[in-house]
Amino acid sequence: MADHSIEEAKRKAATRAVEDHFDPSATYIGIGSGTTIVYVVEAIKERSTNPNIRFVPTGYQSRQVIVKAGLTPIAFDSLPEDAVLDVAFDGADEVDEDLNCIKGGGACLFQEKLVAERARKFVCVADYRKDQPRLLTNWPSIPIEVAPISAHTVIHSLRQLGSANPRVRENLLPKAGPLKTDQDFFIVDAPFPALLTTADVAAGAAAGDGTGGSWEVERLSREIGLITGVLEVGLFCGLDGVQAERLRGEGRSTAGKLGGQRPVAVYFGMQDGSVKVRTAPARG
Repeated sequence: MADHSIEEAKRKAATRAVEDHFDPSATYIGIGSGTTIVYVVEAIKERSTNPNIRFVPTGYQSRQVIVKAGLTPIAFDSLPEDAVLDVAFDGADEVDEDLNCIKGGGACLFQEKLVAERARKFVCVADYRKDQPRLLTNWPSIPIEVAPISAHTVIHSLRQLGSANPRVRENLLPKAGPLKTDQDFFIVDAPFPALLTTADVAAGAAAGDGTGGSWEVERLSREIGLITGVLEVGLFCGLDGVQAERLRGEGRSTAGKLGGQRPVAVYFGMQDGSVKVRTAPARG
């Protein structure tokens, strides 16, 4: 019964998100990974009357979902240089009250971030279990994609940053060895204490720079990203696509990114059958 309730919550959240953000006249749409995205694609299929839309998957699994639905996939690296996705739909492993996300439980975080940052807006769809006040409340660790040769060095550096027991993720069958991503990289899962939001730091809760073990989300994401051998960090934070577009319009740099990695909205399917929609506080 519990599993049925969770799947129904995912379906309702996906349906509502597609109703609010799917445009039948779109050119390119990003499709993320995970079980919730199956319901997103189903909802799009029901509403799509435009055979010319191209769907950009974040990995092998999401491409299969697109193909099975009779929609047309296009590889990320086949997009025209100046093309921007109209919207990207994806799930999350955990979302805090500022809409920062942990992603990478399914080992697709690098391609998920590529797609999110190429979209005008990233819309996140999840069930009620993912809705938490701070990241690393229930989800145990930050997924980090690393070059296999660097795994031990990265783990040592993560310990220096305060991660208690970072580990290379293994396949479900231990004899198969470490799990490999679509890039043939490893995933290191790094536990940290619950992460602070920018509001926590502004309110004086802590400096957020690792002192006393307390990290703010964006600060920790930057620090991990600086470790040699790290391809990408499973923290989706910072600007969202709307904010990035506004900054570009004002002539302010967004580091060459077309969009942002933080969602503009998260749709949580709730236990009572309702859908809770959260949008992020405004930023400069």
